[in-house]
Amino acid sequence: MAACAESPAPILGQESGLLTASVWLHDIGYAPQLVDTGFHPLDGARYLREVHQADDKLVRPVAHHSCAVHEATERGLLDVLNEEFDRERPEPVEALTYCDMTTSPDGLPLEVDVRLAEIHSRYGPEHLVNRSTANATPCITSVVHAVQAVLEGRG
Repeated sequence: MAACAESPAPILGQESGLLTASVWLHDIGYAPQLVDTGFHPLDGARYLREVHQADDKLVRPVAHHSCAVHEATERGLLDVLNEEFDRERPEPVEALTYCDMTTSPDGLPLEVDVRLAEIHSRYGPEHLVNRSTANATPCITSVVHAVQAVLEGRG
C-alpha cells in the first residue's frame, strides 16, 4: 500500500507524509496483542494515541478508514468510535480508503470491485465483516471513484 500512497499524495499537499504513515499503520489494530474490541480501526487508533501519542491527524484517519462507521455500527461501537475520534477532514480519510481498497493483501494494485470481492471471499456470508462491508460498499466505491476522478483531473 505504501506505493499506492504516492498517487493521492498531491491531494494532501504538505500532509502527504501523514498519508504514508497512515497507510503503513492503518491495520495495526489487527495485531493480536492490540485487540481489545475486535474492531481493528478503533483498536489501532487507540494504540497509536495512547502508546505512541500519535498526532490526531494520523490517528483519526486510521480510526475512520474505509467507511469504518459501517462496521462500528454492526459491532455496536459507533458512539464509542465517534466519541473517541472526531472525524478528520475528508481528504486524508478518502486517500487512505482509496489506498486500502485498491491494493490486495499481497500489495498488488487492483480495482475496487475486485478488492471488495476478495474481502467477501475471506469471510462466511453471515460474518459481521461481510455484512458491514456489504453495507459500506456504496460508500467505499464512491470514495475510490472520487479520488480516481481527482487524480485523473476530473474532480
